[in-house]
Amino acid sequence: MGPGPGVACAVTLNSALTPEQQRRFQDPLVIQRLLRGARTVAVVGLSTDPQRASWFVASYLQNAGYRVIPVNPKAAEILGEKCYPDLASIPEPVDLVDVFRPASECLAVARQAVAARAKALWLQLRLVKIEAAELAAEAGLDVVVDRCVKMEHGRYHGGLHFAGMNTEIITARRSRRG
Repeated sequence: MGPGPGVACAVTLNSALTPEQQRRFQDPLVIQRLLRGARTVAVVGLSTDPQRASWFVASYLQNAGYRVIPVNPKAAEILGEKCYPDLASIPEPVDLVDVFRPASECLAVARQAVAARAKALWLQLRLVKIEAAELAAEAGLDVVVDRCVKMEHGRYHGGLHFAGMNTEIITARRSRRG
């Protein structure tokens, strides 16, 4: 028998992280809190190409009611929003920094997120840079590593099951975004 309601499952099989890293950087309760509490999401590495994962995720987040701020030094506007070359250039507070850059760039992005006083750093699916995650966590940011923000949103807000994907949640009720 699995854990009861509100109890986090500690480890999943589909992650590049060790079990200890999963407990630290993939905590379902932290993920749910971030998805409920975040209003502004800076997407670092947001592409202008609608076929790219970053564009698809960002457009999904916009449709779900989040304010998406594109971070791409090569674009002026994406998804109807002004682009910024880096996190330091964003003139408003950011709740969540969602990263779509190579792992080799994640430490620099984590430093920028800390300097910008973001509340959380999210390294997308298959993006693992533990040094960046630890730096952000030590600075007080919530951190998620090797998870897709769109998939996690769908998992906890009743969207993935329509595509036939296993959400690992069994419920007859849809959750509402707070």
